[in-house]
Amino acid sequence: VGPAELVAGRYGAGAGDNAGAALGVQAQPGDVVVSIGTSGTAFARWPNPVADGTGIVNGFADAEGGHLPLVCTLNASRVLTSTSAVLGVDLADLSDLALSAPAGADGLVFVPYLEGERTPNKPDSTGALHGMRLDTMTPAHLARAAVEGLLCSLADAIDALRALGMPVSRVLLIGGGSRMPAVRQLAPAVFGCPVVVPAPSEYVADGAARQAAWAVGGADTPPHWSELASTSVEAEPTPWVRERYAAARDLTVDR
Repeated sequence: VGPAELVAGRYGAGAGDNAGAALGVQAQPGDVVVSIGTSGTAFARWPNPVADGTGIVNGFADAEGGHLPLVCTLNASRVLTSTSAVLGVDLADLSDLALSAPAGADGLVFVPYLEGERTPNKPDSTGALHGMRLDTMTPAHLARAAVEGLLCSLADAIDALRALGMPVSRVLLIGGGSRMPAVRQLAPAVFGCPVVVPAPSEYVADGAARQAAWAVGGADTPPHWSELASTSVEAEPTPWVRERYAAARDLTVDR
């Protein structure tokens, strides 16, 4: 709609991709949405604007008149695809390999800064493997370390939201990377909270449709739609995995 055009009737204001996805999955207070695409994002609905002096948490508007604090990582599903290419396996086999290795990969840690990183702000950093020994230099250990490294990086993003006072009662896991069984099974252990994986859908388009229905209906709040089938995953937390990752996180070199 141009500045000189008249619009008859109601219309929705629209939304960005993450705000649309939050509306599409009907995220509630206490939910953190984690999207695993080429990059990774963690975001939550919040009633107040945020001002993060570290620059890690970005302040956006949500699609319901509130706010959408968001943290972005540069390396998400590309960690999985690059590791599968190195091992010469497809993503299904990578998942099986990861699940065949023990939690913590017997000390092997993959810091997944393959394209620099944004959280933390290290644009020139490179990835690293720590804890390499004869018994950990196996495809299964590398696969496990890759999945855990990806999830630890996203857990750091969730922690940045927590640090600003946002509660995290559960994580809604979406995006292409969420379809890998190993990611689903290991996520609650690394995140330390329940994980819900909604059925695959075009969540941004769902959010746009929900906003359109809201505009037509004229109610004060968006309509509640029947939720898509979802998978709930819980696991015993593995805090030592994150502790070892934290010890290795800054031990990288610049390109």
